Parts: sequence; C-alpha cells; structure tokens
Amino acid sequence: MARAGLSRDAVVDLALRIIDEEGAAAVTLAAVAGRAGVATPSLYKHVRNLAELNTLVSVRVMDELADRLREAVLGRSGDEALRACMAAYRDYVTGNPGRYAAVIQAARPEQDDMANEQDDMAKAGQRVIDIMLATFRGYGLEGADAVHAARCLRSAVHGFAVLESGGAFGLPLDLDASYALLADMIISGLPSPAPRP
Repeated sequence: MARAGLSRDAVVDLALRIIDEEGAAAVTLAAVAGRAGVATPSLYKHVRNLAELNTLVSVRVMDELADRLREAVLGRSGDEALRACMAAYRDYVTGNPGRYAAVIQAARPEQDDMANEQDDMAKAGQRVIDIMLATFRGYGLEGADAVHAARCLRSAVHGFAVLESGGAFGLPLDLDASYALLADMIISGLPSPAPRP
C-alpha cells in the first residue's frame, strides 16, 4: 500500500488483516507500518498510539457483529429471533476468532485524548445490546428485566463461542446440538413471546 493511500480506516484494515492471519497479539504499530510499507512514525498521522488503534479495531469488530445480528433478526420475533441472534453471534465469533479476541470487552478509564474513540466504542457495543433488547421486547421484557436477560444471553453466547473457537470442547458430541440445547435453556427461562399483531 502506497503512503498516499494510508488513512485511519486503512490502518485499521491492515491491523485486522494481521489479526486474521496471526492473531491479536501480533498487532503492533511496527507490524502495521511494515504492512503499509512506511516507517512507524508515519502512522502517527492516523492513530496516536497502539491503544487508540486497538480501540478503533474494537469499534470495527463490534460494528461488524451488530450488522450480522441486525440482519439475522430482521423480520423475526420471539423464539425465532432469539435463535437467529444466537446463531449469528456464534457464527461471527467462530468465523472471526482473532477479531473477536481483539475486542476490548470492558470500558477502559477515560483518557482525554481518546474520548471520541471511547465514545465510538460505547456506541458500537450499545448497537449489539440494543439488538438483544429489541429481541427481548418480543417476550414483553422492558427496562431492567430486558437488561438482565441481555446480560445472560451475552454471557452464554460469548462463553460458548469463545470456548468453541478455542477448541475447548473435546468430547466427540455434536456442538450444534449443544448450542441448540443452550438456546432451549435460555428460551425456557423467558416469558412466552407476545403474540404478533
């Protein structure tokens, strides 16, 4: 990539390529600069430091995940929407294990020089949560009840998908059957879906 083609988005693209090929730990400013064919200081025109780059990567990944979830639940409600949401989440994580592992899962203390990026990350994460909350509205859950349900759903799906992508399920049993059971267990703990108008 020529120096003239370098931009903030291009730097994030290069970091994601490294993550896809070598894992999140391989992302350094020097590695990204090497991929771009520029000296490391040239990146400072686009990102302030590695922490900012990691945040930008997290925003991109959460936006990708939110887009997948939105597509999956569109036009669905109740159990069908919840199962589609769970399937899309799992598929994203297992299909992009390096990207998902690179996501900053908890907000970091605010840094004045990164307030915009932190805000973008919060918005991207909120998109994912909002899709889950909308799905739970189909069960008549609102407010705190919906938030609790979303936390449970995220914990279950995140845990299963991360364990699966890491090869942690060693027994020779069908993982799809296990995941279907997980969905059944979550659904059985929810109120009956509200009837569609």
